[in-house]
Amino acid sequence: MDSTPVNWEALDTLVIDFAKSENLMEDWSASSPSSSPSSSSSYHSRLIIRRIRRSLEVGDIDAAIDLLRLHAPSILEDHRILFRLQKQKFIELLRKGTTEDRDSAIECLRMALAPCALDAYPEAYEEFKHVLLALIYDKDDQCSPVANEWSERKRSDLAGLLSSMLRAHLHAYDPVFSMSLRYLISIHRAYCLRQGATSPISDLTERLLLEERDPPATPQDTLYEVPPFDEVDIQALAHAVELTRQGAIDSLRFAKGDLFQAFQNELCRMKLDIPLIDQLVREYCVYRGIIDSDGSPENNTDVTSMQGIDAEVRCASDPTSNHEDCSTSGSQQIENLIVSQRNKLPRNGERSKRKRWRGRYDESSYMPDAPLEEHSKQEHSICTIVSTMSKEKQGSQKLSVFDISYMEDKFEILLGMKELASKGMAAEVVEEVNALDPNFFAQNSVLLFQLKQVEFLKLVSSGDYSAALRVACSHLGPLAASDPTLLKPLKETLLALLKPNEDALGNALPLHALAASLQVAVGRKLGVEEPQLMKIMRATLYTHNEWFKLQMCKDRFEGLLRIDSLKEVNTPFIATVSTSRSYADSCRGSSQVTISSGTKMSEDGSSPTQASSGDVICDESAILKVMEFLALPRADAIHLLAQYNGNAETVIQQLFA
Repeated sequence: MDSTPVNWEALDTLVIDFAKSENLMEDWSASSPSSSPSSSSSYHSRLIIRRIRRSLEVGDIDAAIDLLRLHAPSILEDHRILFRLQKQKFIELLRKGTTEDRDSAIECLRMALAPCALDAYPEAYEEFKHVLLALIYDKDDQCSPVANEWSERKRSDLAGLLSSMLRAHLHAYDPVFSMSLRYLISIHRAYCLRQGATSPISDLTERLLLEERDPPATPQDTLYEVPPFDEVDIQALAHAVELTRQGAIDSLRFAKGDLFQAFQNELCRMKLDIPLIDQLVREYCVYRGIIDSDGSPENNTDVTSMQGIDAEVRCASDPTSNHEDCSTSGSQQIENLIVSQRNKLPRNGERSKRKRWRGRYDESSYMPDAPLEEHSKQEHSICTIVSTMSKEKQGSQKLSVFDISYMEDKFEILLGMKELASKGMAAEVVEEVNALDPNFFAQNSVLLFQLKQVEFLKLVSSGDYSAALRVACSHLGPLAASDPTLLKPLKETLLALLKPNEDALGNALPLHALAASLQVAVGRKLGVEEPQLMKIMRATLYTHNEWFKLQMCKDRFEGLLRIDSLKEVNTPFIATVSTSRSYADSCRGSSQVTISSGTKMSEDGSSPTQASSGDVICDESAILKVMEFLALPRADAIHLLAQYNGNAETVIQQLFA
């Protein structure tokens, strides 16, 4: 499976926003976590929801109700919710098994549950009479008519439902990054399933995005009397988050017709493995120089080992590896060069800008006005990163101080080279890389070409045309002669000589993209693999592109989730093997407009739209009609319409004939 160029600067922004929103990082100089008032408010709202959820999952219904009264009293005005809470409280009191608790359960039945059952919802009174059977059937009797009521699954279902309702009520949505990750992974899975393709990141995505979802928040009866929703919105929501048509309608009703709020509600129902996502974010932040890896020896071991260990150990664990630096002499040569270059690359200035990783702490330590005193106030990190590679190397022993220092040196050298490349200091980068490995550019000729492009354009910008031509003759020309794919970017680069008054370097080269590519390539040479998150983003952005090619429409939600910014990689002169830029451009926007060769789309997407499949042009209304009546995905609807000359009525008649 191919991959898509990624704007790593845009991903940095999303990841930093996520880490700050979840209070996972802080400045070295700060005495407390730094966050904006709005993000802090959202953070504390999410903590409230998590605490209510945790109380329900352990069966502490009174604690959950107390928190609701304190932070979201209007939720308890919904008699449907109050009835379900009181019913669960009745079961939990019986579950305790003591005579005193049984008496409390009967009191709950008389004073709270029975009154709620009268006006909660039509089926509530029947449910009330049914749950009375729990008084005579034991909780361990799996064949009893109330075995389902005794099931602890009821706790998690109720907790999920309350979480869904509270997120919308408190506007406590997850950070954009985590919502984008859910969305991209779900599309990635759908694409691979439809195309019969093998996912290169399936081991990660299966662990990261869980199959189970929270129950949907249901609209109140008063919201059912609403105008009909646009079928475009219904189908867009249904297929974006894998809902039935009725499920999409209910979601829109709960959001009072707000498509984007409904979309966020549905995305946040999808469950992520939180410790794993924290681990991926921390790994990425260390690699990109966003956070400092300094701290306790345990922290250093965890972070650096996630990236990989020295080449000799990697080679020993992978006997099929063919890396040249896997020999003892090669590894020792690189080690000596690393030690000798510790102070050559600029590090201190950049290091001072880095944040400090806090990790995710017990929520009760940060609860404002928390009414439950019995919860612990001590901070307990739940983001301990398990170092599997270091365990393979050292068993149960920790890495030595020298090993830790040596791995830190690798990171600092990589970050130093990345910084030089970001500033356009190509000659210095080439010198440093050659000092590490004289054969590196022989195996990475495209990277050398790109660096020499930077050097050439920098000289053109300064007016030194003679030196620029020497670089072209000595390096760019020979490299293009040995690799025909470099001829086109070479010609485009030479055109800079015709525009001497323009900033050729600034206009032509995405230096941050080049710096990221260099960091990955040199890192592999040093035994430092790229972060898992980078692999996930490349693969999922590629399948996002391909998925919407199949749908023949733009993604209405990519702007909301900043997916469009992740694809904004300008590469006018840089030599690349392949790029999906043209499609990323055509798909940018927030309105669903079908791509068509015969219809020009307006900027706001308000013009009539059509989709072409072969020689048949399908009207957008016909596509929607087939999707609605036959409950088909968009791509299948277009395929059927193409067989019947774009006539929706004919398609429906043929299938029902």
